[in-house]
Amino acid sequence: MTETQHRAADLFGTNLVAMVTPMRPDTTISEPDLENVVEHLLATGCDGLVVAGTTGESPTVSDAEAVGLVRSVVSAAAGRAKVIAGVGSYDTAASVRRAREAEAAGADALLVVCPYYSKPSQAGVVAHCLAVADATALPVMLYDVPARTGIAMQAATLIELAAHPRIRAVKDAKGDLFEAMSVMARTSLAYYCGIDELNPAYLACGATGVVSVVGNVAADRIAQLQRAVGDGDLVAARAIHTALIPLIDAVMRTSQGAVMAKAALAELGVIEHATVRLPLLEAAAPERARLREAMTVLAAPV
Repeated sequence: MTETQHRAADLFGTNLVAMVTPMRPDTTISEPDLENVVEHLLATGCDGLVVAGTTGESPTVSDAEAVGLVRSVVSAAAGRAKVIAGVGSYDTAASVRRAREAEAAGADALLVVCPYYSKPSQAGVVAHCLAVADATALPVMLYDVPARTGIAMQAATLIELAAHPRIRAVKDAKGDLFEAMSVMARTSLAYYCGIDELNPAYLACGATGVVSVVGNVAADRIAQLQRAVGDGDLVAARAIHTALIPLIDAVMRTSQGAVMAKAALAELGVIEHATVRLPLLEAAAPERARLREAMTVLAAPV
């Protein structure tokens, strides 16, 4: 690992999972299942827990629920993994408020998504991210996901934000490897792959780690993939990823990531219900059947 990668690994971890928010059939949050998910993720090699992010259905989670989730996950993890609180919003004041609440609840770091829907200018994106970074003493991971937000963080924006002492990493779901390598070459930002389909490519190109949705049920395989890349064994890394392709396809391309991750955790018995909040709907029977078939890879030894 480079010095930048070591620093980021200490702040955020390397094998991060975008956690689901377990719910009962009435859509209230299930604390017992939340603890089960944390234990499951830690047992399968996760060292970073992203709480109340998009996979955690953050647009439907209230401020009180968000801070409660952070507090509960911090308690359940008990120092065994970094807890990264999603505080993204298109309302800067709301993000600042959630950032301060997350810090008070014990979060180790923040995940700040590019403001969505409003489509601010790049100067507005910078101002938003700086306001959140200035609000607490916590390290910040930026989240660049233009397919969801409607705009991308341009390379010049990322380079400008990298000058802030607490902005330390990028969760990249843009998929532009050349830009990622260019930004890494010009800054001390650590990159984390936010596209499960591209995990091997990002890791081979210098990413410190991943923030995975599929990791909800396959964090051990992704840890194995990271070890293979770190050892320079790209043949083994490719074989591990190839074996995961049906599962990645079932989780990420059948319906919607949060929906399918919850369905997969329910199939494993980690959570009791696969309940999601509207406008999301639970996986339909054909989607569950496809997922069940793809999950047979999890029976193979790691």
